[in-house]
Amino acid sequence: APGGDVDRALSERGLRDAAAMGRALAARGLKPDMALVSGARRTRQTWDQVSDHFGDVELRVSDSLYNASADTLRRAVEAAEDEAGCLLLIAHNPGVHQLAVEYLIESAASPSVLDKMSGGFPTGAAAVFTVDVAGRLSYEGWLTPETL
Repeated sequence: APGGDVDRALSERGLRDAAAMGRALAARGLKPDMALVSGARRTRQTWDQVSDHFGDVELRVSDSLYNASADTLRRAVEAAEDEAGCLLLIAHNPGVHQLAVEYLIESAASPSVLDKMSGGFPTGAAAVFTVDVAGRLSYEGWLTPETL
């Protein structure tokens, strides 16, 4: 396929799951004012589905988020966090999974939560964290398309 993995489209299930996640996040009051989205086709398609539920959001699409490491993703989040009250990151495993585990450890999440996350970060999942003014992380929850 021209472009290979970066041009791979979401499946019909992926499109449905993304729309359901957008509804679920919005229903919980999680409406980002900024989204950092990998330049890959399927992450842009994910954004198209979830964004229907959010209103105005500043969109930043970056090829540097494609298959990025946890460190690269963390730097992108930290660079944007002063501009965004609620930030959404749509990127790829294993970097997203590794970053979520790092955030869980930093937030002193319970062993049961860490254990659940250590099994992997399912496609279409969302981990929700808040950051206080001192930069301390708190784990707020975890959603997967299967749990909606």
